Amino acid sequence: MGHENDRVVAGLISERDLCKIREAVCIQVEKIFDSCREKDCIEDARVLFKNTESIRKIIHRAINVKAKRAEVVDVYSDIEPVPFKRGFYTVDIKFFIRVELDFFVPRENGSTRIITRKGLVLFDKKVILFGSEGSVKIFKAHFSKCGADDEGSRLQQDNLPFSKIEVADPIALSARIQESCDKYFDDCCNIEKMPRSVCNLFGDEEDVDLDDADDIVEDEFGRRRVLVTVGLFSIIKLARLVQLLIPAFDFCVPNKECVASTEDDPCELFDTIEFPVDEFFPPQIFDFPGALEAVKEMQEGIEGNKNNSFGE
Repeated sequence: MGHENDRVVAGLISERDLCKIREAVCIQVEKIFDSCREKDCIEDARVLFKNTESIRKIIHRAINVKAKRAEVVDVYSDIEPVPFKRGFYTVDIKFFIRVELDFFVPRENGSTRIITRKGLVLFDKKVILFGSEGSVKIFKAHFSKCGADDEGSRLQQDNLPFSKIEVADPIALSARIQESCDKYFDDCCNIEKMPRSVCNLFGDEEDVDLDDADDIVEDEFGRRRVLVTVGLFSIIKLARLVQLLIPAFDFCVPNKECVASTEDDPCELFDTIEFPVDEFFPPQIFDFPGALEAVKEMQEGIEGNKNNSFGE
């Protein structure tokens, strides 16, 4: 930690700071009782679209599709106790992943048109985590200077376990168009049937004029749909509200003044920004953090796969 007038302030801590602990304080915090990390490869997941009539024409005419990017827009989770396993809970999770796709549609003149559309991928998973036991209700009341406290005591929350899901930006690995000759092929599901909070994230997309689009006949053969493969990294936690006793040095008083930008001279603020050299001159592989190690790992993986294939 830093020091100001022999006071301990926020920052790195040293051994001499330990003797300056003033008291033990009781705080209420979210304690993580259990957590796990997941690396999921969501392979050949079906993509749902909002304007199904328009996208069917595009998919019917497309000769290829490319996955540009993916984003987790919402996560639903449900917690249930595990029967005959005290303290453990199942966490059922549904990920709503928005993907952006480029469709390559040929024109009559021989050129190719790229049409970008956004779709939705659903992914479900279930994990088991330890969440301990106990159930209490937490009531709170605010102090009022005049008379009784406002509305008296009110239920704030309980201390039952709750889940917290952290996700990194997914990696859009691949996309393809699947042909189906099944006469019972069902492609009726679309984004309109998703929760409203998710559906509102997809705006209305304009229809595009396609050559010979009116010649498309809806029959039992030749049905197509889009499948994508997405890589997803997540951390799933199970937490409770608990009271912890921790050592405290002092109140956390800010030790620096706020830095405000000046409206009179915006160039003065601009002068404080360093020139973005890396934007103009991308770093070489030996300057990029972890790049050489990554290349080495990939080469070792390739050699290992070769040795395994030869051994077979």
